[in-house]
Amino acid sequence: MSGKRVLVVDDDSAIRETFELNLTMWGYEVSLAASAEDALSRIHAIDPGLVITDVRMPGISGIELLSKLRADVPEIDVVVITAFEDMRTAIDAMKAGAFDYLVKPLDLDHIELMLQRCFKDRADRRRAARRAQLDAEAAEQSSLATLVGRNPRMIEVYKTVGIVAAARAPVLIRGETGTGKELVARAIHFASDGASEPFVAVNCTAIPETLLESELFGHVRGSFTGATSDRKGRFELAGSGTVFLDEIGDTTPAFQTKLLRVLQEREFFPVGAERPRKSEARVIAATHRDLEALVADGAFREDLYYRLRVVEIQVPALRERREDIPLLAEHILRRASIDVHGPRRGLTSEALAKLTAHDWPGNVRELENTLVRALLMSRGQSIGAAELVLDRRSRTSKSGDAVCDRTLDSAERAQVERAMAEAEGHKRRAARVLGVSRSRLDRLIAKHGLGDQKGHESRPPVSRAGTTGREQS
Repeated sequence: MSGKRVLVVDDDSAIRETFELNLTMWGYEVSLAASAEDALSRIHAIDPGLVITDVRMPGISGIELLSKLRADVPEIDVVVITAFEDMRTAIDAMKAGAFDYLVKPLDLDHIELMLQRCFKDRADRRRAARRAQLDAEAAEQSSLATLVGRNPRMIEVYKTVGIVAAARAPVLIRGETGTGKELVARAIHFASDGASEPFVAVNCTAIPETLLESELFGHVRGSFTGATSDRKGRFELAGSGTVFLDEIGDTTPAFQTKLLRVLQEREFFPVGAERPRKSEARVIAATHRDLEALVADGAFREDLYYRLRVVEIQVPALRERREDIPLLAEHILRRASIDVHGPRRGLTSEALAKLTAHDWPGNVRELENTLVRALLMSRGQSIGAAELVLDRRSRTSKSGDAVCDRTLDSAERAQVERAMAEAEGHKRRAARVLGVSRSRLDRLIAKHGLGDQKGHESRPPVSRAGTTGREQS
């Protein structure tokens, strides 16, 4: 609902013209309707913050209009105009939910004060609603596995979140299903200056392709069969907040063309609309697909790829940060015990070893489901290995020697090897990737018998398109 927009409904053209002249002079955007029927047919297109309506009009009366508006669009305030001798109508109007009433003959000073009071009250209500929304979303976040971990690659994710939160540039989040890409997007939004604005998440694969454009950009009445009224899309609902587009790699080139316009021109066309609408929303996209391969195959627009990939964040798979599993397990069990109103239960050493050995094809989401199920089924003080039902598709080390070569030590060794490979043998660069000192890296190399790794002094890192200038882990 934009700015100071007022709809005046009166069958007297002189009254309408008086309102239009004075309200425009006072800085309000004014629309006029000669009947309640006309007002109702255009209410969504006009999208006013306030409706001023006469009571006695041919057809639907002002009181009936008030009742319909309170039922269909309760966020719109309504002021009724009554005759001096008709105080009963004023009482009925206030009981029906009118913000105020005006008595004929109209007093311009009183009208101006009423408008100021109305829109100040609206601004106060919106601020209160935003605070309530933030509280609700914070409560929702507390029931999920939030960003947890000390793995060097996760530390890099946290650092990048902090950097991009201060900007409005598009962000592309990549990672396997269940790694927590939406949680990263939420972290960016709520760490930004626009945290009080809406965060609107859209799963592009969950909405049929025929409806995706309407869902994101909205539509006008009559634009297609079933479009009986105007409807706002997700971009308009987000305001100057954030639109999170999950699984962007699964959209069609036709839709990608329309999304590209939003990013380039900061405007969009609702389905069936003749005029564009502005968008101030920030776009964060996510995918588990290989976008480079899709671009090469012509299934994803190359220009959109670069528009989305201004900053890229790679969320590591859970099997690539096994040392975080104990922290995640503790966090998930603590939250889950609150949600199910059950006792706090920990994990036996055998259970923890079994979790650490698992490959987790569903990543953190699979870990959460496994632990919540075990918590519900467990009757002891601790959750044992036998109570953990794991996905058989994943390779899990055979127990007997604890976790065979999937121990924390082996995970640590694998990280050092991977960091050295990514850094092409340059120890200082590898130490930065791991988030440790150069001397600590030397001790890790010695500990795991990696002395044959070639170590060189650090060369300036090669810049990568679409990054913030820092190396991406």
